[in-house]
Amino acid sequence: MPQDAKDIQFAELKDMIAQLNTTIAALTGTIQEKDAAIAKLTEEVSNLRKKLFGASSEKRPDIEPNQISLFDVQEGMEIPVADIEEAEETVVRGHIRQRKKKPALEEQFVGATVNRVVVDSLTDEEKKCPVCGAEMVSIGAEVIRREVEFIPAKYEVTEYIAATYECPQCKRTEAPQFIKDEGCPPALIEKSYAMPSLVADILKNKFVLGLPFYRQEQDLKRSGIRITRASMAAWTILVFQLYFQWVVQFFHRELLKRQFLMMDETPVQVLKEPDKRPQSKSYVWLMRSGEDGLSPLLLYRYSPTRNGDNAVEMLKGSVRGLYLMADGFQGYDKLKNVKRCACYAHIRRYFLDAIPKGSEKDLSKPAVQGMAYCDKLFRCERRYKEQGHSYEQRLKRRLKDEKPAVEAFTKWLGGQKPSSTSNKFNKALTYARNRQDILMTYLEDGRCSLSNNMSENTIRPVVVGRKNWLFSDTMDGAEASMGIYTIVEMAKLHGLEPYKYMKYILERRPAYQFSDEELEKPAPWSDRVQEICR
Repeated sequence: MPQDAKDIQFAELKDMIAQLNTTIAALTGTIQEKDAAIAKLTEEVSNLRKKLFGASSEKRPDIEPNQISLFDVQEGMEIPVADIEEAEETVVRGHIRQRKKKPALEEQFVGATVNRVVVDSLTDEEKKCPVCGAEMVSIGAEVIRREVEFIPAKYEVTEYIAATYECPQCKRTEAPQFIKDEGCPPALIEKSYAMPSLVADILKNKFVLGLPFYRQEQDLKRSGIRITRASMAAWTILVFQLYFQWVVQFFHRELLKRQFLMMDETPVQVLKEPDKRPQSKSYVWLMRSGEDGLSPLLLYRYSPTRNGDNAVEMLKGSVRGLYLMADGFQGYDKLKNVKRCACYAHIRRYFLDAIPKGSEKDLSKPAVQGMAYCDKLFRCERRYKEQGHSYEQRLKRRLKDEKPAVEAFTKWLGGQKPSSTSNKFNKALTYARNRQDILMTYLEDGRCSLSNNMSENTIRPVVVGRKNWLFSDTMDGAEASMGIYTIVEMAKLHGLEPYKYMKYILERRPAYQFSDEELEKPAPWSDRVQEICR
């Protein structure tokens, strides 16, 4: 019996130990999960702090002088990266930052009217020689001071007065005859007092300077002019529908003839859309020409959704063999018969965000290695531009300098393992791996771009503008706004003054029956427009 009691006690102790081991294992797993969650949350907090308080530039500091380069692998070293430096030596001038020279007054106000005021404050006695008393004569003049005066905008009302004529012979008959002079030019907008110069100025204030209509209404009121914001909004829609949309559609047709295009999209808010809450997101789609060496073209288009069918519709009728640069948005996967180019700026940005704080120069960190591959490509591209390479030369140099780098990057991606502590690095790895099949597309032609930065810079005016005007009230208003942004940014791309260009178009009043040959005349690249609107 005593032996049996001991056996029972021993068995109970074994069961207790097993239960404790199970509990310890479960608690250990829970602790590991919590540690991983804490690490991820710490990383997110660090990234949020970086976005809120850190520098917004994506430039990275140079590698330490004593740090081994990722691209200078010496024999015997165990860094799994191929040597992808170019064989021949290329001499590139170092960049020296110089302070911009302050412009002189003559350069600051080149476009201003100069009024000359002759100073004549000396009396006849003061003009006599203090030694001999002889009267002095003028031997020259010089500018002793310059001042700049602001003259507020002037608004004038034009009244068209039409004469009425009657026949003196038929005056006393039962059928008196009258003739009214109908030679008055047609109004820009029927039954409206808007003139091209007034509408162009209002549109410039909103779409160039970001001044909402309600602020313009207040400013005009202080000048003694009462134009309501509702009138301004109505004019915007009407001039787009009557005149600007034909020019915008012409730009679209010209874009579809190009072989190298870029696309991007950004959200906007439209209050009154069918079956949608006012707080829901709508989108602006951008399509622009790439680095093909031709006249730059762009197009903004409003859409209620971010569905990839919008990209399909915008590219309907494009040329065969189209190269498209866009970000990793899955909606672009709906595009067929299009050669997609990967944006290395986006890939680099993901790796940059994944670098732990204080490890920006540590090449032992996988995120730093991933970014270093992208930096290598951007350095090559910068060098080609500095040396003025043609597209054919750029293609040859890309195949020599960059193709080995991309191949090494692809191999490096395949050898990386997901991180247990850095969710950001895992996202960067997934983003780059999802684009492996298009990483080399840009190497097929020297006119392909390495990144989508051009389209991001082009869509920035809309992003900055919406911080001021906040939203569009209706779908017609959103469509008109994006059309006018197209006109404004096309003017800027071609070195034109947006106000002059919009006024030029409104004065010529293009219509739906205009052919492409007729719409070519008000195009921003035409010689006549360049002469008048520059």
